[in-house]
Amino acid sequence: MTSEMVVMVHGIWMKGTEMMVLRHRVAACGYPVRQFSYPSLKASPRENAEALNRFLQGLDAEVIHLVAHSLGGIVLLHLFDAFPEQKPGRVVMLGTPIRGSRVAQQMHASSWWRHLLGRSVERGLLGDAPRWRSARDLGMLAGTHSMGIGNLYTLGKLEKPNDGTVILANTCSSGIAAHQSVPYSHMGLLVARPVATAVCRFLRHGYF
Repeated sequence: MTSEMVVMVHGIWMKGTEMMVLRHRVAACGYPVRQFSYPSLKASPRENAEALNRFLQGLDAEVIHLVAHSLGGIVLLHLFDAFPEQKPGRVVMLGTPIRGSRVAQQMHASSWWRHLLGRSVERGLLGDAPRWRSARDLGMLAGTHSMGIGNLYTLGKLEKPNDGTVILANTCSSGIAAHQSVPYSHMGLLVARPVATAVCRFLRHGYF
């Protein structure tokens, strides 16, 4: 019997604790789950992808699925760009701005707010991350409940639909096998039970 495992990758300003509910629910679907934690501000997405590659190489499983939230998905873009020879498995991204984050672009343009992004903008949140070129199944779940830091920062002027942080259109790209919008905020994606159910379904079958 093939051994399978799920590795979760958190977003900016996080350490992985916020993915605890999602980890528990995916584990209840029958998958052993591991959390990859990385310094989202002190290292670039490329450097964090290198660390993730080392982490994955040390796991004892024949199939390794990857579930990433927000910036974590950009780390995965770098992972498959630099290290395409990974173990088989499916990939799910949650609210990842693979076409760039409008909020991050505005923050980076401001000398007052730029430091809050750290090195996440190095071929990352500004929209210049590598494109998805892997042949493996990639699914994207993107929120449409407009409540979050992005709306606060832009005073409610973030283009709709959005999840309060990331514009829905910026989660779309060629190469995505399945893209589905869900009525949750950027952080709500991590705790909504239907999202966990959709993640498990995609990991098992390749569709939401």
